Amino acid sequence: MVERFSKLRVWWNPQLGSSHTFYIPVSTPEEGYKIMNTLAYYDCFLENNNVRGDYANAGGLQYFDFEEDDWLDWYYDFDDKYYNSIDEYVEEERPDLLMFSKNLAGQVSFDHTYTYENKE
Repeated sequence: MVERFSKLRVWWNPQLGSSHTFYIPVSTPEEGYKIMNTLAYYDCFLENNNVRGDYANAGGLQYFDFEEDDWLDWYYDFDDKYYNSIDEYVEEERPDLLMFSKNLAGQVSFDHTYTYENKE
């Protein structure tokens, strides 16, 4: 991967509206993808098993821009390819990782879970 992405982290907010976000350093976008999916499915698992009530989480992958001296949202723009998110990148470039998410998804129920995609 390009040196621009030499410093990566996942940010995760387990309850939107809270000012508590935590950060996890990662070595690769693929590692970040796995961590974000693990956290997302774990949040769903907790809700499914009444460990905690309703929730609304969010997270993402960031890279440190040394010129800007700031963390920015990760994107892929190499070899005439552009992906705006890690999910797009994985679907096109690393479909092997989709099985990781599928295995996690098989452990939770989305019957009572509200997602952006099924809001209608």
